[in-house]
Order: sequence, then C-alpha cells, then structure tokens
Amino acid sequence: MASGTQRQNYTASDVVVLLPKFGDLDSDIRFMSLVDLCNILNAGPPTLLQNDYNTTAKVIDCLLKSLDDTNGDVQSQALKSIGPLGLKAPPEILCPFIEKLTNLETTKSLDSSIPATATRTLVVSFPRPVSGIEPSKPARDAYSAISKVLIPRLLGYIVIPHGIKGLPDPPRGLLEIHSEKGANVDAVDLLHETVRCFGPMLQDVEKQALQKRLTEILDDDHTGNVVKKKVVTVISILAVYFSDVLLNTFISNTTERFQDPDLAPEKRRLLISMLGSVARSIPRRLGPYIQYLAPDILGPLSRDYRDQDSEDIDEDEVINQAMEDVKEAALITLEDFLASCSNEMRPFTNEALDAGLRYVVYDPSTALNDEDEEMDEIQNDDAEEKDEVGLEDEDFEEDAAMSEGDDSSWKVRRCAAKVLYTIISTRGSGDLLENGTLYERVAPVLIRCFKEREESVRLEILSTLAALVRKTGEGGPGITTSHDDEGYVSGSQISNSRKRRRGGSDASMFDTQVPMFPKGMMSPTESPSPTSGPRADLARLSSSIVRGAVNLLKQSSISTKQATVTLLKDFVLVQHGGLVEHLGQIIDPLMDAIKSSGTSFGVHSITSSGGAASATGNSLRIEALELLRAICDTHATRYLGPYMVRIVPGMLLAVNDKYSKVSGEAISVAESVVKTVTPPRASGAEAQLQIYLENIFDTVLNIVRANETDLEVRQRAIHTLGTTLARSSGSNASKLLPAAKRSQAMDVLQERLKNETTRISAVQAIDSIVQSAIYKEELRPAWVQGVSLELAGQLRKSDRNLRASSLVALKHLTGNPASLECLDDKTIDSVADLVLPVIDVDSLGLLGLAMSVIADLAKRSPGQVVKDDLNRALCAIVVTPLAGTTLEGFLGLVAAIGTSGAGQPLMRTLLKDVGVSGDPSIVGSAIGTLLASGGSSVGVSIKDIVSELRHAQDDQRKCLALSVLGEASLRLGQSSPLQPKDFLEYFNSKSDQVPRTAAVALGRAGVGNSTLYLPVILSGMDNSEDMQLLLLHSIKEILQYSSKSSIDLNSYTAEIWKKLMKISESEDNKAIGAECVGRLISIEPRRYLPSLQVAFTFPVSDRLPKANHDQEYLQDSTPSVRGMVIQAVRFALTDADETFDEVLKPLLIRMLSTMLNDSELENRRLALITLNAATQNKANLVLPHLSQLLPLVMKESKPNPGLVREVQMGPFKHKVDDGLEIRKSAYETLHALMETAFARMSASDLFDRVVAGLQDDHEIRMLCNLMLTKLIILDPEETLRRLDSIAERYQAILSTKLKDNAVKQDVEKAQEANVDVLRVSVRLQTAFQGSLSSTGHNSAQVWKAYWEWVGKEFKTQLQAADSSVKFQR
Repeated sequence: MASGTQRQNYTASDVVVLLPKFGDLDSDIRFMSLVDLCNILNAGPPTLLQNDYNTTAKVIDCLLKSLDDTNGDVQSQALKSIGPLGLKAPPEILCPFIEKLTNLETTKSLDSSIPATATRTLVVSFPRPVSGIEPSKPARDAYSAISKVLIPRLLGYIVIPHGIKGLPDPPRGLLEIHSEKGANVDAVDLLHETVRCFGPMLQDVEKQALQKRLTEILDDDHTGNVVKKKVVTVISILAVYFSDVLLNTFISNTTERFQDPDLAPEKRRLLISMLGSVARSIPRRLGPYIQYLAPDILGPLSRDYRDQDSEDIDEDEVINQAMEDVKEAALITLEDFLASCSNEMRPFTNEALDAGLRYVVYDPSTALNDEDEEMDEIQNDDAEEKDEVGLEDEDFEEDAAMSEGDDSSWKVRRCAAKVLYTIISTRGSGDLLENGTLYERVAPVLIRCFKEREESVRLEILSTLAALVRKTGEGGPGITTSHDDEGYVSGSQISNSRKRRRGGSDASMFDTQVPMFPKGMMSPTESPSPTSGPRADLARLSSSIVRGAVNLLKQSSISTKQATVTLLKDFVLVQHGGLVEHLGQIIDPLMDAIKSSGTSFGVHSITSSGGAASATGNSLRIEALELLRAICDTHATRYLGPYMVRIVPGMLLAVNDKYSKVSGEAISVAESVVKTVTPPRASGAEAQLQIYLENIFDTVLNIVRANETDLEVRQRAIHTLGTTLARSSGSNASKLLPAAKRSQAMDVLQERLKNETTRISAVQAIDSIVQSAIYKEELRPAWVQGVSLELAGQLRKSDRNLRASSLVALKHLTGNPASLECLDDKTIDSVADLVLPVIDVDSLGLLGLAMSVIADLAKRSPGQVVKDDLNRALCAIVVTPLAGTTLEGFLGLVAAIGTSGAGQPLMRTLLKDVGVSGDPSIVGSAIGTLLASGGSSVGVSIKDIVSELRHAQDDQRKCLALSVLGEASLRLGQSSPLQPKDFLEYFNSKSDQVPRTAAVALGRAGVGNSTLYLPVILSGMDNSEDMQLLLLHSIKEILQYSSKSSIDLNSYTAEIWKKLMKISESEDNKAIGAECVGRLISIEPRRYLPSLQVAFTFPVSDRLPKANHDQEYLQDSTPSVRGMVIQAVRFALTDADETFDEVLKPLLIRMLSTMLNDSELENRRLALITLNAATQNKANLVLPHLSQLLPLVMKESKPNPGLVREVQMGPFKHKVDDGLEIRKSAYETLHALMETAFARMSASDLFDRVVAGLQDDHEIRMLCNLMLTKLIILDPEETLRRLDSIAERYQAILSTKLKDNAVKQDVEKAQEANVDVLRVSVRLQTAFQGSLSSTGHNSAQVWKAYWEWVGKEFKTQLQAADSSVKFQR
C-alpha cells in the first residue's frame, strides 16, 4: 500500500487489517505498517475513527508499543503517526491517550525523552483556539483532555476537579523537581507547547498553578541553566494569557522577591532575565508596571552596587562571575525595557544613561573609582583638545591577545553599548538630541571607547555612534535619498530593511543604504555650520571622531575597518561634507582599503571570548568606495583637487576589478569624480584634470564595449559615460575631451541603444548628452538623426519604463535648439509617425510628453508633421477629460499647429466632427487656442463664433461658443474685439450651465485685458447673490492665471480684497470665495496675510478699534468667516513664492494652532486639511514646530462619544457619528506627516493611533492598513512589537458576520475590508518571518496563533492575497 496510489475512501477496517502487523518480528514489516497507518490517517476522512472507540484504543496500544521499539526507524515512524491519530480519534479517548503517553516507560530504548516528545506531538496536532474567537468543538474537546489529564500530570495534583469526585491522586508530576537532577527539560518543553497552543483556553487557576511551579524551578539549585532559560521562555509565553489580576499578582510577587536581602545573585539574574523576556512578550500590558520594576533592574547597575562589587574584588582578588552575570542580565533587560516600553521608561532616562555610560567602559581589573573619575573627565572634555581623546596608534589585536582568557567583562560592555544604542534609537529624535544630552554625555564616551580591545564590543560602539550620527541627520537637510538627475539608482543604494540586525556584533549590523545627493552642476555650497543644535554638536566633535576613525583604519581587523568607514560615511552625509580639514588623514587609509585585493583577504574572522565578527575584504572595498563617492559629492573641487593623484589610480584599479559589485561601485565613484573635475565645478581646464578625465573616459569606454562584462557593471558604465560626455560639453568641450573620442563614445552609445539589455541605460545617457549640448557643432547630424529614430522606435516596445525614458529623452532632444537643428525633414517625418500612436487615450501617462514632442517638431517642419492622422488623433483626445500637464501639452500642440499656418484642417475637424460631443470647456479651449494662434489661416474668425453664439438654440452650443470666445480673448489680449457685455448678457440665462460658462469665459477674457474687464466685474459684485457667485468664478480665473502671465493687478487688489471678504460671508460663496482670497494672498502676501490672521485671532469681545484697522470685516469672529479664512490659507499654501514664505514664517504656526483649537467642529476639520497642505508644501516651516501641532492632530483622531447621536428613522434608531469626518481628516494628516516627518514623531504614539484606527470606520481602517504597510519599512522594530495588538484587531474584522438582510454596500465593504486585512497580514508575516521563527523569540504569540488561524479559515483568500502582494512587488 505504501508504494501504491493513495485512496481517498479509507475506513476503519483498513486500519484493523494493519493491527496484527505491528507486532511482527520483522522490523521492516513493523515500519511499513506504520507508514501505511500514517498514510491512512492523513488521507482518510475526519470521521475515520470518530465512532470506533475500540479500534482506536487498539491502535493507541500498538503505537505505545512501537514507541518502545528497539528499531529507531520504527520509533520515529510511530512518532509521526501520533499527530494524525489525535485528529481522527474519538474525543472520549483523548484523556486515556494522553495518560498512557505521559505514563509510558521505555525499557528497550535508551532515549528517555520519547514519552514527552510523543505527548508534545499530540498536543501540537490538536485543533487550537484563537484569542477573541469562540473555540471550535474539536478545540474544546482537546482542551478538556489537557485540563483533565495533562496539566495534573505535569503538576502532580488535580487543579480543576471538573465536577468529578473521588479521583485518585495523579502520579508524581513531570515538572516536579528531583532532589539531585532538578526539573526535567522534556517536561518543560512539553509545557511550552501546551501553553503556546492552548494558552487562550487555560483557566486562571491553571495559569497560576503553572506559574507557581515554574517559579519553583527557577529557585531550585539543582536545575541546570539550560532548563531555567527554557522556563523563562515559558513564563513569558504564559504571561501573554494572564488576566489583569494574575499579571498584577505576578508582578507583585516578583518585586517582593527583589526585596529579599538574602537573594542570591544567580536567582536575581533569573528574575531580571524573566522580566526582560516578559517585556518583549507583552510590552503594552507591562508598561504600567515599569515604574515598580525599573528600580529593581537599575539597582545592580548603580554606582553603589558597583562600588560594593569592587570592594569584594579587592578583598578576594577574584572576580565574582555571578555578579558579572547579574550585570549582563540587567543591561539586557534594561535594553528590553527601553525598546518595548520607551514611553514608560522616560522617567528613568538619567539612570539608564548612567548605567550605559558606566558599564561601557567597565573593566573589573582596574580601579573603579579612577574609572568613574575618568568618565566624568571624558564627558567634560573640550572637543578641540586633541590629547583628551586618548586614541593612539595601537594594535588592538595585541591588546586582545593580552587580555585574560577568563575575563568576560566584555559581555557587560557590549550590553552597555546596546543600551546606549537603544536609547539613541528610541529617544534620538526628541529631547535628548535637541537638548544636547546625547552629544554632551554619550558621544565623548563612545569616541573614547574606540580603543576597546574586544572586537565585538568595538563594533557595537561604532554602530551606536553611527546611529547617533544618523539620528542627527533625520528630518534635516543632511541625509537625503535623492538620486541623480538622470534617475539612475545603483544597486548598492537599495536597502532591504532599516531594521538593525541584532543577532550578533559584526559588520553586517551596519546599514548598507547609501543615500546620495542629487547631481549638482555647481560645487557643493559651503553653508555655515549651525551655531546650536545637534549638527553643531556633531561638528564640534568632528576632529575627535575623524582622529579616532583614522587610528581604527590603520589596524588589521576588516570588520572594524568596515564599521569605521560606515561611520564616516554617515558623518559625511549628515554634515554634507565636514571633512575639509581632515582629507589628508582620510584619503590614504581609504585608498589602501579600496586598492587591497578582496581575494587576499577572503573572509576575515576574529574569534575570541566575545564571539565572532566577520566581514569580507570585498565588502570593505565596497563600503570604502561608497564613502569616497559621498566625499566627492559633498566637497568642493578646490579641496579634492590635490588628492586626485591618489584617488583616480586607486579608483580605476577598482573599476577593472573582477568582482562585479566592487567594479560597479567604483564606476559610480568615477561618475562622481567626473562631476568633480569638470566645469562648472572645476573652473577652467587644468591640464592635470584633463588627464584624469581622459583616463576615466578610456577605462569606462572599454567596459561599455566589452560584452563579457557583468550586465549591471556595463549599465553603470554607460550611465557614467553619458555623464562624462554631458559634463565635458560646451565651450570647453574640445579642451576636455578630443572630438574624435567624443564621436567614438557617442557611436558606442548609439550601438548600445539597440541592445535589449543596455538600451534603458543608453537612453538615460543620451538624454544627459542632448540636455547638456549648447552648440550645434557638438552633435553630428547623422548621430542625432539615428538616435532620434531609435528613441522613437522604442515607443512601440512593451516595457513601460523604456517607453517613458525614451520619450523624455526625445523631448529633451527636440526641445534643445542645438539638437533640433540637426534633424532633417525626412527624420522629422519618421519620428512624428513613430510618436503619433502614443497620442491616444490609452497612453495618458505619456500623452503630455508625446504632444510636446510633436509640437516641437511642428514648429520646425509643420509640413512633415501636421497631417490628417494627427488631426484625427487630436480630435479623439479632445473629447476625453484632460487636465493638468496633459491639457497644457495638448493646447501647446494646438497652438504650434495654428502658429505654423496649418490649422485650417484641424479647425474644420474640431467644428464638424467634434463640436458639442466633448466637454465644452476643453473643446472650446482647443478651438479658441487655434483661433488665436492661427488667425485668418484657420478659416474661422471671432465674428463667426459670436454669430454662432447668438443663433445657438441649445445650451451645449452656447457653452462651447462661450468657451471658445473666452480662450481666444485670453490669448489675443487687448487685440480681442470682444467687450464684457458680450459675456454678461448670458448671466441671466435660465440654463444651469450657460451662466457658469459665461462667468468663466468672462474671467479668461479678463486675464487678457484686465484694465477693460476688471472694473466691470468689480462693479457688478454689488448686485444680487446669484450675480456675486458668478463673478466670483470670473475673479477666480483672473487670479489663477495672474501667476502665469504678466497681469498687473496692483491697482485692483484692494478693491478685490474688500469685495471678496464681504461676499464670502455667505455660505454659498464661502468655498469659491476662500479660493479667491487664497490666490490673492499669494499675490500680495505682505499686504494681506497679516490682515487675514485677524479674522480668527480676535474674538468678538476683543475687536480692534476702527482706528487701528480699516477693514471691519476682519474683526468678525463668526464661525463661517473663520472657516473661509482657514480654507483661504490652504489655497494660498499651494501656490506661493519665497516672498510669501518670508511673510508666512512668523505667522504660520500661530495660525495653525488657532485653527486646530477652533470651537467649531467643521472648522477644525478644515484646519486639519490646511495642516496637511502646509506639511506637503511648506514642510520647512511646519516641521520644526511639529511638537506643538501633533498633539492636536492626535486628539482629533480619537473618537468622541459626545459627538455620537441617535436618529430616529421610521421604526428604527440609527446612530450618527458627527466626529467621523474630522477623524478621517486627522488620520489623513497623520499619514502625510508620517511620510514627511516620521523622524520627528513619537513612534509609540503614532502606533497607538494606527492600531486604534483598525477598529474604526471602514475608510479609516483602510488608511491605517496603508500606514501599516509603510511602517513596516519606517520602523520595523516597533511594528514587530505591535503584532499582537494588530492581530487582535484583524481577528475581529475577519470574524465579523453580516446579517442575512445586509445591503449590498455593506457586503462589498466587508469583502474589501477582509481582502485588505489579508494583504497587510501577508506583508507583515513576510517582513517578520525570520524574527518570528528565530530561536528564542517569544513575542507575538497572539500573532502566531492568528496567522495559523487565518491559514486554515481563509486559505483560498490568503493565497490570492499572497499572489497579489508578490505581483505588486
């Protein structure tokens, strides 16, 4: 049977047939029978043995006998059959099954763990409960057996009688402590699985009994450390399911035990470790108890405790290892407290800092009092006193070899460094960084510790200081993730995760992300260093950091060198330079690291008492090249020039390296060097710089030509070649590179453009060249013509990125007069034909660029471009909803056709074939543009349109004619023959569309001739409300176009302001009036922005006297006026210049604070939208003051029960939440702030609101899910800690059952919510799968149970969600 095809219709009789074979003398027969049994149990129906108690009992007896078989294979197969049998067995047999397994005594097998392993296998196979969901009947049956048999068997007594009297006492408990051996490790493992699988169903009395027994094991002196570590893990898992009362009792008992004066160090260490494990397991629930637990953790790390330890060492002259272990455990738990309960640990910040600083320099072999005095001196060192750094050129390896083999103090120092790292990572974005604490107290000590003799500790110290440097640059102008102008992103610039690898202390823990600065044409500006703040503090320590780093680069450990280079790279990126005075010290060791052979290093590892640290020579070279690239990008040429004689040869050596990643990074450095040695960064054309440029050019060109080169390397080389040709263009082109070499390289790029693997890189390179060309002589006509045809041909490819890049390059080619003049008529005709298919409604993303290219070609050669096919394409597009840049590109092309004199066919087609079939505003703009640009050549005049307007009978034709006249008047300006009355007479039309269209057309005509139209418009604003609303649309058009044209509104702004503020008081006019006011503010900010603030700063009782302010309307504090003002500020923020920013800066925060504190709910909602706009458009003004505004946003994101009201709808009552809209706006604002200013936000507070939002309204849940997907990247560690809370919310969503009479909309919302939850669940599980499955990771137990439940209950939907997520990646 084992070798045949498995059946699906097994019955109990198939099992009965196998029973005699289990006792066969031949072990092979016994083994194969067990294999067949396992197959039957796995493939059979769920009811296979459910109703056959006797057969199941016989199978159990046979399996028990097989577990004690002399053959190991038979034993293993019997173990595999236990789980499937547990799923198919009748519920009533589970109790005796467990009892027999736990009482099994193996006489033939030497492995005494078989009974516990078999029981554990059975427990794991049972259906499991999920927190927050009603357990299934199989899960209840399984728990009943565990509660009746297994737990009493573990403890040795009955915990819950289950209503049965007269039960005999169970045998000796598996968890009972033996007098000599201590507790049984197999029993602890069994309890671990029991709690993990059935924790949600355990009763409080059972949890309490288990916790008590586990505590007894920790107190037992005979139990080994391995078992006790497992016990700590079980307690942390059990704590997940503690009730509030049990948790309170557990914490109280633990704190009482700490007060025992006779508490042994070993037991104190275990208690401390247990609290650390519990903190990782239930961080949110443990938070309120931190104030009671932290003193007990900090006690062993205090100075008094250390002094007492010192006295003991002096008396005995022997280091107390138990005390060392207590310190290590306390530091590890302190790190867990700081990471898991960061907010609750704030009151203990000073004590935590003191502990970290005290023990990061800890050495029990020296006089402790002297060390403390030395540490105090370090903290007070002047950064400019070089001798105080204490770093000399010393060989750390010799020091390490000289250290005593039994000295484990390095563990304490490493844990202390991790504590400091955690403080920096959790508090480095707030007060500790801003008030200088981290740089005054922590940074000098870390620099001093550069001379640490233990490799793993030294790496932690470097990592901690690098984290501080990166925190300094977060949210500021230092670190940026921008890339080159050409959009090229190197592979080394992509980091898989921001999460720090804490598994070991090696060079891999350093972030490999290399944020680069955008390519600048000029040398980096030397902005003055700030006089205060974190960057100023970092600048003051720069000499000490560089001097210490140089000493580290001179020693032989590759791991230390790589970590040091990473630190320097972070420093350069944060300070945007900062090494001007130290380049002479840095360049030589840096180039030595780059030029050293990666193969000669191999894998360098250092093994000591501290563990292992490893890094390869090639990884060091890559890191060193990234640092060199950062230096070139951030330092002026005049400082780098003297060192090019050392930089260029070493860099070119790395470019030719056989290791592709080294070669690729070196090519990126070569590109930065090219920018450094070419104008305008390098003034003039120095002979030496020309030599460097030619050497780089020759090397890179050879790589581009070589087909055997690695693809990524060749792509980077193509990009660098394009940069070289672009930067060497202009008046100095012939001096920098010979014309023959330029021509040769351009031909190679043209060839690479035809290659499928390199064409995207070639497109980007050609794009750089045609952008930079100044003179026609720089480009050969034949080359330009060939390249333009190739670029246009790429538009037919299916690769979207290739099509977009090719079209951008083609636009730059046609937009540059130097390259456009090289195109002949034949080429223009061919290019136009190739671009024409892109002018289609299915290519909206490329449509604007394509029309812009055609417009450029039409200006050069209209006869070759403007054809019937183009006219038909434009007419097909004009009936679609065009907007933004696409509409501008469309009108630009129409204007170019009209200017060329070839617009008559297009005009005829627009009027005849399109007419009123499209949007009148868009079609009218097209016809009006063509009419104004083409003049008499289009065959239609303004008089014809006016006549059509007067004789039109339907509203659509009138709207079209009005739109045409408005657009034509805008473009004709004062030469337009139309008068305001030509538009005003249609304001009284009974149609809903015609008056609005006439108002917009009047405004557009006013843009062209403001002196004629504006007085008429302003005088009409004193009429009826309907007229006022229409004229507001006219004013809006004029103000909107004023920033794009040269309209002079200075003589009208005062009257416009007065009219707007008066008219906008009406509820109907408030929205459009606010937009007009905002536009006017952006035009004259100095005049009107301060006045605007008056409208909502002063309440009615505090109105300003008329003598102090002549605009009485600004003194009105009614809610509608304040609401209009808030909206006006939002519109003003989206369209303003530097003058506006200068005026806005001292007012913005006060205005936003006032808005967010408004008494009206709707006004606060509008204020949140305004803050959102300010964050996106004026981040530099908002983010420094975010601490004042963020609490107000957080407050609005919380549900307010006072805003929930009950509405009677017929016989039913319905609850309406008036605060829902403002909560949506609050979450949208948090989302925007998270993307722009996450470093300035409290991660804990943000996660609180995101997790809370998962149980809010449908739209808020969807937004919170989106925020979670981004938080996985932004803060993976906090996301990991919140998995349990997320799992609880997601379970509730997926478990929601709709009523039978639910409407279609509710069903669709529920389905959408489930799909979204499953997608985010897949992302979370994928992101943290390694952490959740790692050995010793005891947190997120709720999430693990939730994920298992989802896999069973939503298997099909989960697979679909997984496929969707993979496709999106």
